[in-house]
Amino acid sequence: MIYIDDFKNYLLVEKNYADNTVTSYLRDIHDFQSFIKNEELAKDLLDVTRERLGRHFLAYLDEKDLAKKTIARKISSLRTFYDYLVNQKLLDINIFTNLETPKIPRKLPKIIDDDEIDMLFKSINRYRPLGFRNYVLLDLLFSCGLRASEVTEMTIKDIQLDREQLLVHGKGSKDRYVPLHKKLIEDLKHYLTYIRPILLSKGSLSSDLHVFINYKGTPLTVRGLQVILKKIIKDSGETFKIHPHMLRHAFATTMLNHGADLRVVQELLGHEHLKSTQIYTHVSSEVLKEKYKTTHPRMVKK
Repeated sequence: MIYIDDFKNYLLVEKNYADNTVTSYLRDIHDFQSFIKNEELAKDLLDVTRERLGRHFLAYLDEKDLAKKTIARKISSLRTFYDYLVNQKLLDINIFTNLETPKIPRKLPKIIDDDEIDMLFKSINRYRPLGFRNYVLLDLLFSCGLRASEVTEMTIKDIQLDREQLLVHGKGSKDRYVPLHKKLIEDLKHYLTYIRPILLSKGSLSSDLHVFINYKGTPLTVRGLQVILKKIIKDSGETFKIHPHMLRHAFATTMLNHGADLRVVQELLGHEHLKSTQIYTHVSSEVLKEKYKTTHPRMVKK
């Protein structure tokens, strides 16, 4: 249907959504289309004008025993789709506008504490090329709060050492600048001058501009980064699981615990909405409560 194709182009071009996100939207729309046809509730997607139809679909999803998060995502996709149809004058009403979805319990992110972070850094052998690269990777994730894709897609021209900052290309092609601390600047200089050429020589892409290179001499992938973090954990003797986003969480809570303004952290993380950053205030509060319980003389058990 042409309006679905137009909606797809809208998401890709105007909203600049990732391919996987667009695929998810279209899957949710097709699922709803199958539902209304199988149940004979409407002849097509443009015939959806009765609010109770939205409630029927919500009940149908609930009966399938789907996770609340999945149900909420599907309704959100349809709400966006029908907003688009209304804006295009193809419909007069969006039946999903006021449809209430299940409340999703917000989970606090797993936080790595300072001692655990310190143990990870100390476990890395900086005297080997791959070890030095891994040390810089860990420092970028923890000290700059970068997403895994932001690290692996970084190019040499994005590193502005003279200005002591990085140009980070975030979600939805939204750029931001992130400052670098002195030690990281020194390590990046050493890596770019001595280590990266060694790694690059192992492959055939000598002119590649990606900052981080794998052991084969090709650009590091997100999957490769995850493997590196698993190795760091193993070498450190720790037993917890780690993924790049946990280090982003650690960056945010460390900043807040040391007095950073919430909006500053929002800018550094590249969050479009402040509510995405506010979850870290809850984490920070939990940290403060725990420290209070273990350090205040009236709370310490004797």
